Amino acid sequence: MTAPAGAPVLGLTGIDTFYGRAQILSGVSLEVRRGEVVALLGRNGAGKSTTIKSIIGLVRPAGGEISFEGNAIQGLEPFQISRLGLGYVPEDRRIFTGLTVAENLEVGRQPRRANAPEWNHEKLFALFPNLAAMTGRLGGLMSGGEQQMLTIARTLMGNPTTILLDEPSEGLAPVIVEQVAKTILDLKAQGLSILLSEQNLHLSTLVSDRAYIIEKGSIRYEGPMADLAENEEVRGAYLMV
Repeated sequence: MTAPAGAPVLGLTGIDTFYGRAQILSGVSLEVRRGEVVALLGRNGAGKSTTIKSIIGLVRPAGGEISFEGNAIQGLEPFQISRLGLGYVPEDRRIFTGLTVAENLEVGRQPRRANAPEWNHEKLFALFPNLAAMTGRLGGLMSGGEQQMLTIARTLMGNPTTILLDEPSEGLAPVIVEQVAKTILDLKAQGLSILLSEQNLHLSTLVSDRAYIIEKGSIRYEGPMADLAENEEVRGAYLMV
C-alpha cells in the first residue's frame, strides 16, 4: 500500500508526557497526512494510548507541540479539540450502557463540516448493518464487537476529518477484527485521515500506509507499512513478545 501524497493534517513534535513524576513519552514526533492511515505500533505499555490521550487532551503534555488542521491544540480541553473535527475512539469503548444504540449515536452528533463527509443514521447503518437491526437495544446488552462498531459509529456522528483509533481490535475475535479492518478501509475511502494505535500487526498491515513503532515512550521506527512487513529484524526487536 503506497502512502498518498497529502499535506500533514495532524503533527506531533517533541511531545513529553508524564504521569506524576514518571515520564511516559519522551520527544515523540509523528505526523498523519491527509487521507492516509498511520499505524502507531508497540508492545503493551510502550506508550501508544498515552500518545493518543495526549493528542485528544485527556493527558496534558509537559513539552512539545501538537498541531491539527493548522491549529495548535496542546492545552485545549478534549471537547474543544473534538469540535475542531478530531474524533476519538477510546480503547475501552465507553458507550452509554443504559442508552439504546440510537441514543448513543445522538450523543455524538455535531454540526456538518465543510471539509468532512457528513454522517447520519442511514449512512452509518449502511456501514454497520448489524447496528441497523438493533437501534432500540441497550448498549449494555451488546457484544464486544457490536459495542466497538457502535463506538466508531458514535464518533462518526461528530463528522470528523480525522480519527484516533485506540486499540480497536483489543479483545475481539479474529472474524470481528476483519470487520474492523474493512471499516477502516471504508472510512479511508471516504477521505478520512486515521491514526491507528495497535498491537495487532496483521490488522495494521491490512489497512495502514505508514507505521511508527514506539518503545518505552520513544519513536524507534518510522517508514512505509510495506517495508515494516518485510523487516523481520525490526519486528522482532520491538513488536514480538
